[in-house]
Amino acid sequence: MNFGFIAFLMSVMVSASGADISAGKLKAEGLCNACHGPNGNSQNADIPSLAGMPALSIANTLFYYREGNRKNPIMTPIASTLSNAEMKDLAAYYASQAREVTYKSKPENIELGAKLAQQYNCTQCHGPNLLGVQHIPRIAGQNHDYLLTQLKGFKAMTRADMDGNMSSAVSAIKLEDLVLISDYVAGLKFQ
Repeated sequence: MNFGFIAFLMSVMVSASGADISAGKLKAEGLCNACHGPNGNSQNADIPSLAGMPALSIANTLFYYREGNRKNPIMTPIASTLSNAEMKDLAAYYASQAREVTYKSKPENIELGAKLAQQYNCTQCHGPNLLGVQHIPRIAGQNHDYLLTQLKGFKAMTRADMDGNMSSAVSAIKLEDLVLISDYVAGLKFQ
């Protein structure tokens, strides 16, 4: 882990209460809503919803894009323009928004999907209701196509993984189980 990230992480944790949600909302309206949707509820199945994500998870992701640890042709240039304070403001704003879940899981996948999420320890890191914990993102109610694409990327080791935990966890899961898990998780409406 590099020292820049450690310093950033400490500054986010120390000053999380000092984030300016109003400034984050203004920044989101001008920079983020076109892709991530109003109030962080993406209308594009391939783009993640940010509403209700843990603030630290959002701030960390922006930091990874800015520093080049995670790459995306759209997000990397956007994040490169953000200060640490702006990242914290955006993160606080999106964390304060309610996730509006519209995806409907296939009824036949709900029971098995829940069982597989437990079996593969999804709830151990992402929390009992998969709402995310600190730097771990919320996956409950995340856009299905985005979620499945990320899981496939972790399995193929083409998706950036801060500490290797996701790639390691997903490596043992069969593709058909990833499909079931993503269908189940995307339909969860916990707040």
